[in-house]
Amino acid sequence: MKLGVVDFLDERFDARRVAKEFAEHRVPDHVNWLYCFGGITFLCFIIQAITGVLLAFYYQPTTDAAYRSILMIMDDMPFGVMLRSLHAWTANLMILMVTLHMLRVFFHGAYRPPRELNWVTGVLLFFMTVTFGFSGYLLPMNQLSFWATKVGSEIAGGLPLVGHYIQAFLLGGEKISDATLSRFYAIHVIILPITLTMLLVAHFLMVRKQGIADPL
Repeated sequence: MKLGVVDFLDERFDARRVAKEFAEHRVPDHVNWLYCFGGITFLCFIIQAITGVLLAFYYQPTTDAAYRSILMIMDDMPFGVMLRSLHAWTANLMILMVTLHMLRVFFHGAYRPPRELNWVTGVLLFFMTVTFGFSGYLLPMNQLSFWATKVGSEIAGGLPLVGHYIQAFLLGGEKISDATLSRFYAIHVIILPITLTMLLVAHFLMVRKQGIADPL
């Protein structure tokens, strides 16, 4: 049965050749544990996606029900405490790993031509990862997340010329309300995942095409 599935995929997608290329792809001799930060970041993203989908089945994005739904997840949902903790701690780990990955790339000079576009996509992925953390911070709708979002939106509002418009867009009005929570939820579970996935595909394709850069 397994061979039948493999033959089916191989006939349509040339699966054996693709798998053979990946398995036999030579890793440069200078690669060490410092080069693992990017892969760990991607693993964190996969964990975030899986746990986020499971949490979304129970979460209710309204100011009245959000915190109660979080308590329900932790009290009544099977493995709810573990699932929410895994989602929260992996988010922190993802930000740490992407920061270390960028530092490794910078100090090794891996942004040099022809890899400058890959560096640009990496910088965009870094800022999107931070935005992931910020947008998800409001969702529990407790005191800590409320005031953190208020401070963050006021920082955005302090930007010259466009700050007021950015703050109004984030809040959906003049203060934190149901509109704010809906916008942060949509950004967190729809806009950011789709955009980040497209950037990741481009990032990986460029790494595959250009190979791993030699250190300075």
